[in-house]
Amino acid sequence: MAVSIHDLASFKERGERFAMLTAYDFPTAQILDEAGIPVLLVGDSLAQVVLGYDTTIPASVDEMLHHTRAVARGARNALIVGDMPFGSYGTSLDDGVRNAVRFMKEGNAHAVKFEGPQMELAERCSAIGVPVMAHLGLTPQSVHLFGGYKVQGRSEEQATNILRWAKELEEAGAFALVLECVPSELAARITAALSIPTIGIGAGPDCDGQVLVINDLLGLTAGKAPKFVKRYENVREMIGEAARTYAGEVARGEYPGPEHSYS
Repeated sequence: MAVSIHDLASFKERGERFAMLTAYDFPTAQILDEAGIPVLLVGDSLAQVVLGYDTTIPASVDEMLHHTRAVARGARNALIVGDMPFGSYGTSLDDGVRNAVRFMKEGNAHAVKFEGPQMELAERCSAIGVPVMAHLGLTPQSVHLFGGYKVQGRSEEQATNILRWAKELEEAGAFALVLECVPSELAARITAALSIPTIGIGAGPDCDGQVLVINDLLGLTAGKAPKFVKRYENVREMIGEAARTYAGEVARGEYPGPEHSYS
């Protein structure tokens, strides 16, 4: 049975922790859906981990829709959330609503996510039937404003603002809130203060759910991982070893063998 936003509310009510993972293509979505992951986020992180950009900022609406459609074709049960990229909202409320609708109509998403205290946009989208997942704390689309990928909410002023924005986003109709790179104590306070579920990434253990970038979880991402990332496999190494083994067998004439050839 397909997961809905009401199921996430029920998870919080029952105290059941849940997982969200990013997905960017059909086979990954299919695998994660079969694994029972209830929420798949087509994150604008694809700009970095799939398209090779330095930040999430270059991701376009058309690119995000392309990948959202692929994920929607692969998942049959998971709630699919399309991440609205930089420039698709914020500059114009009408543009934001229009692009949110595109994610539902063209991307086949079940909900959209956008960053920051966009209360009016959340209210408008919710009013026309577009479920909204909000996102506070470290919002990667504001990386240049923040001066880098830095923990947010350590000062009393920042913490007060984030807590206030979280409550206002809930009042505006958001059905869930991603908290990224905020102190654990602040995330716990926000989680306790809201009736909607919180989903943490670098926000400690007290959020209602957790999210990771699938490439980070699988060890596909090169270089040092952020502190909050746990690599559950080293698929990068596995792929490299498989490719080297294949190339060696080809060079030695071992592949293809009779069992891989037609008569």
